[in-house]
Amino acid sequence: MKSLEEQLNLIKRGTVEIIQQDELKKKLEHSVKTKKPLIIKAGFDPTAPDIHLGHTVLLRKLKHFQDLGHKVIFLIGDFTAIIGDPSGQSQTRKTLTFDEVNKNVKTYLKQVGKVLRLDKKVFEVRYNSEWFGKGTSSTTMVLTEFLRKIAAKYTVARLIERDDFSKRLRENKPLTVLELLYPLMQGYDSVVLKADVELGGTDQKFNLLVGRDLQRDFNQEPQVVITMPLLVGTDGVDKMSKSLDNYIGIEEDPKDIFGKTMSISDELMLKYYELLTDEPLNRLKSDLKSGRLHPKEAKKKLAKIIIIEYYGSKDAKRAEADFEQRFKHKEFPNNEPLKIIRMREEIPILANQLSEIMGMSKSEIRRKVNEKAVKIDGNRVTNIEPTATPLKPGREYKIRIGKRFARVKYEPIIRRK
Repeated sequence: MKSLEEQLNLIKRGTVEIIQQDELKKKLEHSVKTKKPLIIKAGFDPTAPDIHLGHTVLLRKLKHFQDLGHKVIFLIGDFTAIIGDPSGQSQTRKTLTFDEVNKNVKTYLKQVGKVLRLDKKVFEVRYNSEWFGKGTSSTTMVLTEFLRKIAAKYTVARLIERDDFSKRLRENKPLTVLELLYPLMQGYDSVVLKADVELGGTDQKFNLLVGRDLQRDFNQEPQVVITMPLLVGTDGVDKMSKSLDNYIGIEEDPKDIFGKTMSISDELMLKYYELLTDEPLNRLKSDLKSGRLHPKEAKKKLAKIIIIEYYGSKDAKRAEADFEQRFKHKEFPNNEPLKIIRMREEIPILANQLSEIMGMSKSEIRRKVNEKAVKIDGNRVTNIEPTATPLKPGREYKIRIGKRFARVKYEPIIRRK
């Protein structure tokens, strides 16, 4: 059993803010005395099916609480997802249907198991549609109850204190009543679950504090709020995001994970170590400062740690060897499998072919062409417009786009007469 100081040090690692730390200390002390685990809540709106390393910052902190013997409630905001969380948004976010949400949930939970222990003693999945939308008559909150019990507790003036809300009002951008209700719904989740601690990104701070306020209104001890930083993407500028193509997905090929990790800056590497690993930071910083450890070797170690967590040590070794071959020796990897694609009449254009082969959008490929990062058989591609010569059937091609490689051969579809 870790001492109280050791527990606090583990919990505090990488956090931005703990509101309030003295309350957390008391809760931990009470948990030890009563041998009753704390309820740790984190809400996830499954607006997309895939998890990247940015998501794992929060998941790893939940894992820390699990390691200390506390119970994590993984709250799926299936009902609130159809509204759309407005946090950090400059305009109204597109809402989802229940079918879209449920489809994303299945993939999401499968990936979560790579980070969290799914043991019932320390893990529970809940859905806020239980009390907001699709539950039985005894659990579903009807509109009159919501208005009386929740909406009446908060003033409009208090809600529009949120930076993103007030900014949109100043800029005369739409702000719907539905979005104003979102923080109240998320806060009420904490009331239902009787959360002791709630975790979220820095962009969720307002919503998390609403949970504290509503718990007081319902005569509950207010939850401790812990905010985690938003992981900066591989570009070193923006928050990690699939739409910005600066992400590292936990289900990507280990070779891609290794290559992308090696591309980050030395400064960003230290932040990744802090938020994505449990490695001792003081020793790492000391070794880097003294020169005992070269930044490139530190990045290799980071890449292997990440791959080992999601795939295993064998894949990490293979990914490192592949990286050495690709970049140190500047060779096209010998073990790149040959991909056979049947030539379809509707894809005679080079841009469409590269999009299909590499799993990239045409706009991404166009950007890489402009960056002079696209090569076919060692020759740099400068034109992917309709006038460009497409890949021809019967030939094998070696394609490199940035850090991605492919060996491909198109074969014509023989139509029967």
